[in-house]
Amino acid sequence: MSEDRKTVIITGASRGIGHATARLFLERGWQIITCSRDDTPEECKRDPNWTIHIPTDLGDADSLAHFIEAANETLGDAPLHGLVNNAGMSPKSSYKERLGCLNGDLDAWREVFELNLYAPLKLSRGFAAALHRGEGAIVNITSIAGHKIHPFAGSAYSISKAALSGLTREMANEFASLNVRVNAVAPGEIETEMVGPEYEMLIPRIPLDRMGSPDDVARTIYYLCSEDSAYVTGSEVWVTGGQHLF
Repeated sequence: MSEDRKTVIITGASRGIGHATARLFLERGWQIITCSRDDTPEECKRDPNWTIHIPTDLGDADSLAHFIEAANETLGDAPLHGLVNNAGMSPKSSYKERLGCLNGDLDAWREVFELNLYAPLKLSRGFAAALHRGEGAIVNITSIAGHKIHPFAGSAYSISKAALSGLTREMANEFASLNVRVNAVAPGEIETEMVGPEYEMLIPRIPLDRMGSPDDVARTIYYLCSEDSAYVTGSEVWVTGGQHLF
């Protein structure tokens, strides 16, 4: 680890918002430690600033604990300046429906909450000391679906993201004693692999008249980890093109 550059940990970094976020931090000179269920994309393995990638299933307690141990070992006594809790899931039932209150196995609900809520809490605890050394920032990725009914998100996903919004507020209060800021980013309709053709019908509800890109979200995440937001904590920033206004 280089002590003259800042370091961030990003989960779910192999694709979509997580990958765009990792690329942006690299472009701006940060060292990154990442995890995802997949290996590092081939085009990123050539980047010498990509410090370490650890294939991890954050929904599995042992795998998550190993990631925390390995990342802390990589950091040593060095500070950590950012933690981006991006990894999440929105599974479907056996009938290809999103998990709702009336359908789907409750064990599947537990899996959603394990990854979307408990993993961010465990990771934040696991890296609290390193973040304290760096007077760093935590950014949780929530969703517009955590605040209003969404036609495609499903109840399990939406409620887990609502819970993550609440967790963000409580963490902001408690982590302040460590000089660590905690905020959230709530994306709307972002063009990722989670979004299918049916989402096109939502564009008329978006004032900016387009879906967002992973880069739109990544730039907001970067702001919340940077010194430009040094007095911002306990906030949730909408990245929706104005869709949340209605």
